[in-house]
Amino acid sequence: MLREHEIQVRVRYSETDAMGYLHHANYLNFFEMGRTELLRASGGNYRSVEGQGLFIVVVKMEVRYRAPARYDDVLTVKTQLIRSSPAKLIHNYQVFRDDVLLCEAETLLGCVDAEGKIQRMPDFLSEQS
Repeated sequence: MLREHEIQVRVRYSETDAMGYLHHANYLNFFEMGRTELLRASGGNYRSVEGQGLFIVVVKMEVRYRAPARYDDVLTVKTQLIRSSPAKLIHNYQVFRDDVLLCEAETLLGCVDAEGKIQRMPDFLSEQS
């Protein structure tokens, strides 16, 4: 499984606040896009995980905003899988505009079944790091 991946996103007008900045909550969507594309680039996808009756959920998220993004900025979202185990996945994210770091974050993900009961990660996700 790949450990790093990056995507580019363009800030849409609807994602900005009254001051013209990218609204802070939209960064969370970018992180999800980064995780999804990292998994896809590794040959997997969330649909197949859900087809097994498992769901990968965010348990914890820490975000640090450093500088604002504005409408029409092209951003690079770098996603890195820091740690994987049978119980959890830890990802790190960095969002850049050119060489300027705008935001960084870390998520802790867990695996549950349809009833919300904790499950082991699928084998291909829980390779020891």
